[in-house]
Amino acid sequence: MALVDCDQHLYETRTLWSDYADPADRELALGIVDDDRGYAWLRWQGRPLQLCDVQLPHDTMALGDHRNRYRDGLPATYSYDEVLPEDYWAPKARLVRARAMGFDEAVVFPNYGLIWERALSGSLPALKANMAAWNRWCAVVVEETGGALHPVGHVTLRDSRWLDEQLRLLAAGGVRLAFVAPALVDGRPLSHPDHDPIWQAFVEHGIAPVFHTADQPRAFDDAWYTDPEDAIVPVLDSIFLWTPAALSITDLILNATFDRHPGLRIGIIELGSIWVPMYLLMLDGGSDFTTRLNGRPIAKLRKRPSEYFRDHVRVASFSYERPEHLMRGAGDIFMACSDYPHSEGTDTPVADYASAGCEAAPGTAFFGGNIGFLLGQRTS
Repeated sequence: MALVDCDQHLYETRTLWSDYADPADRELALGIVDDDRGYAWLRWQGRPLQLCDVQLPHDTMALGDHRNRYRDGLPATYSYDEVLPEDYWAPKARLVRARAMGFDEAVVFPNYGLIWERALSGSLPALKANMAAWNRWCAVVVEETGGALHPVGHVTLRDSRWLDEQLRLLAAGGVRLAFVAPALVDGRPLSHPDHDPIWQAFVEHGIAPVFHTADQPRAFDDAWYTDPEDAIVPVLDSIFLWTPAALSITDLILNATFDRHPGLRIGIIELGSIWVPMYLLMLDGGSDFTTRLNGRPIAKLRKRPSEYFRDHVRVASFSYERPEHLMRGAGDIFMACSDYPHSEGTDTPVADYASAGCEAAPGTAFFGGNIGFLLGQRTS
């Protein structure tokens, strides 16, 4: 069994969205354009959404310095295109880099795809056009790397017909994961009966939905957010990183979505893992207490709530979270990740895990089996 990194990021090129958008939707495409001081910006219809940067593992401070330089009215210190390494955006070069890091295969999420979903949420056509463009590129990534890179599709649950078509196309292109928001869908919880066709579509197309840190519809009211307007990551989103995913999974478990769709598998990636053992205790304990107090549960379940989590969910765990310790409290449900090339990530993941007492070995659930479960390569 291959050693697999469950979380890397592939930078989009400046024109990826217009290059791969449906021709009728190209006026809705995102793009990366320089300003007159040499700073690259992700833009939509001329509107700047986010300052672009070239991240380096272990060097988050450089990103803040880049933003402060822009705020101070100074010119950019580098040309975006000149310093962007080839392995950041080119699939074949990324595969070479992943193997140099000690992995045979890697799951690759978008890079800028993490920052524009909430910004475009007021225009469903724009949301779908740019997601579809990335999804077409995913099929190219699979083809160019012989399936050794596993790109993650990007979809919204707000249009079930569109979603079904996107899942069909992703599956035809060899894509087995799709990135979704752990959030209400136009005011409805994920477990709402109207969403049953959505979850069944994921199962039928053999694609696992995945929750990943991103700027998506929020679990908390906007009034709680007091950050400056140009903050790339709000402080609440960092402190409560895991909350939207835990809330969404709880909703799906307690409202019997997994009983109705036993083939549904869900990944939780770059949202922390240290919370999982305590959460599983609270999930069972809170459910037991309120069932006794209220006289009945929300829905009659076939198993204990925590069993659904262990049977259907897999969670990425960084080395500093001590995954071997977490396994003793929650079970062997965790996955190896690097978050390469992000600044909070690492380019030495195998050594990092070894230092944390978790030696890389083929055939283990942590280094390949659990992401294989999400990819449909194994049944449990």
